Amino acid sequence: MAINRAFIFLGPPGAGKGTQAKRIAKLSGVPHLSTGDMMRDAVSRGTDLGKVVGPIMQRGELVSDELVMKMIEERLAQPDCAAGCLFDGFPRTLPQAEGLDRILDSKGFGKPVVVDLSVGEEKLLRRLTGRRTCSVGGEIYNVYDAPPKVDGICDNDGGKLVQRADDTAEVVRQRLAAYDRATKPLTEYYRRQGVLHVVDASASMDEVSRALGEIVKRAEGRNGHL
Repeated sequence: MAINRAFIFLGPPGAGKGTQAKRIAKLSGVPHLSTGDMMRDAVSRGTDLGKVVGPIMQRGELVSDELVMKMIEERLAQPDCAAGCLFDGFPRTLPQAEGLDRILDSKGFGKPVVVDLSVGEEKLLRRLTGRRTCSVGGEIYNVYDAPPKVDGICDNDGGKLVQRADDTAEVVRQRLAAYDRATKPLTEYYRRQGVLHVVDASASMDEVSRALGEIVKRAEGRNGHL
């Protein structure tokens, strides 16, 4: 498969955007892009934008939309994006979506193919509040759906399993509410453009991957490229 324009994953925290984005990007042979990775790459390469963004990130402050869009424009100009790219968790707001549309159009990508990974709130709460990470090797478990053999201990290296501070029930509900306010309206924005596909991300990882693969195939069949 080959993606010849931008592919975008939308979905709330816990929907599996990162995991599925890596799978589909590898399958399609295009870069998996996240704004965090782009910023860190620009800083490490010492680009002009990287020199501006670096101190902002070090202070723990939010990078402005203007700088983020410049970063994306710079990243899309790199040769590995010539055949397309896959955005993970971006855009997050309507202004970012509108800005991204302008950049994609200017670079000849046309309209993006957008997938909304849809999961109910109770399922998301179960996924996120049950998540535990090994303090040694970083392996991820879920106390409800994929528990370790010994409670609180990693199967592989015996490391202690810890819960992220933002995975408590109270914080998760706040994160989901923030998503609903800022990002969920994007589904309507892309639906009006006729580029939105909705996938039930409460299914198993492999089932979701198969659904995404079918979307890629159908898009290729419709217009010769994605």
